[in-house]
Amino acid sequence: MKQKLLKTCLIAILSVFVIAGCGKKEVKPVAINEKTDKCEICHMAVKDNEFATEIILENGKSMVFDDIGCMYKWLKENSDKKVANSFVKDYDSKEWIEAKKASYVYDKPIKTPMAYNVISFTDQKDAQSFIDQHGGSLLTYEKLENHSWEKNEEMVKEMKEKMKMKDGHDGMEMEHSDDSH
Repeated sequence: MKQKLLKTCLIAILSVFVIAGCGKKEVKPVAINEKTDKCEICHMAVKDNEFATEIILENGKSMVFDDIGCMYKWLKENSDKKVANSFVKDYDSKEWIEAKKASYVYDKPIKTPMAYNVISFTDQKDAQSFIDQHGGSLLTYEKLENHSWEKNEEMVKEMKEKMKMKDGHDGMEMEHSDDSH
């Protein structure tokens, strides 16, 4: 009887470890390589800055974007793909955070690489502090799914003018502004 009870307990304990081991593996962002990484949507160079975003598919493939608007455009165009996780950069620290956990600020004057005018923050209080200083609207991850994702055409026009003014520019890279507002 004791042997049967011991055997049953060992099987139960092993089962718990096996089931726990089969849980989802934590998906982490892949570092940006500024020399080679290009945005999946606009094909511009991706800088390792506060505007970079990333998607990791369930098959392990990672894709980077130079603007959160490009990431959302890709998600809309590829709704059949299985996304394991998505990441954005905190506007202040430039550290990766899970997109679902971030708070966002939208304001037309915010300069982003592709003029979608949305920036991300780890903490809602930091996002609110930015709004208090510069203006804008606070958005959650859920609200981003219903965001219009229209480019600021005035800003796009300004960026194109800057590109034309650059001597010897081959038209393949767009200058990303370091000042965001």
